Amino acid sequence: MKVIRSVVMNLYDELAEKLKRILEKEQLMEEDIVINAKTLTAKEAIGDTKRKDFPILTGKEVMLEAEFRGAIGQSFTSYPASYKGTLKEVLSLDIQKDQHATGIFIAALNAIMKHLNLIEGTIHCKNEEPERCGEKFREYIRKNYGNPKITLIGYQPAMLENLSSEFTVRVLDLDEQNIGKRKHGVMVEHGIEAYQEAVLEWSDIVLCTGSTIANGSIVNFLDIGKPVIFYGTTIAGAATLLNLDRACFFPG
Repeated sequence: MKVIRSVVMNLYDELAEKLKRILEKEQLMEEDIVINAKTLTAKEAIGDTKRKDFPILTGKEVMLEAEFRGAIGQSFTSYPASYKGTLKEVLSLDIQKDQHATGIFIAALNAIMKHLNLIEGTIHCKNEEPERCGEKFREYIRKNYGNPKITLIGYQPAMLENLSSEFTVRVLDLDEQNIGKRKHGVMVEHGIEAYQEAVLEWSDIVLCTGSTIANGSIVNFLDIGKPVIFYGTTIAGAATLLNLDRACFFPG
């Protein structure tokens, strides 16, 4: 698997252009509106969960949170950042080369679209909800896809446990602490090395973390000839603008 930078750049250009059109249509472009982005603690982001191995709790990712006119937008990222500026200035950020800027842009995009009632599910579920989300995904797959072979992109313990209890599942991750270890009866495979076989050749459907929009690797899961369902708050706005399938069972 190789992230093609030119494809990623085109994708980010498309997102920025579509956001610009929305802001112009709503006459928000020139207004001096402030976006605040802050890094949340694990407790703020996900609450008190039953299991303690969600990525946000193990320190592998942080969550940026943008607030726009009372609406909240979030973005998981490995590049923490803080920002304050106008919407016009958000559009001028170098999201092509600066991954700190990419996270800020995506969080801001989610907050803006939430404010305009164009999307929902921009706040991460908390407490018992992540556990119930895994159960909901299992029901969703059964109802809509029958009994498929599933490749899960991103180790999400509640999802993996619930899915593997009923379906044949493979899970890919980039965290060296997870790779090669058996989780809920499933061996965690290397997200890059196993991509070709596990995603393109073996699976019937792919469940993909929305965090891939933040690091650009999402381009490896677009137009691959099979259903790809994205999950998570990070991709809320981008999924709508890019017409991608996304499942969210506890929209906030």
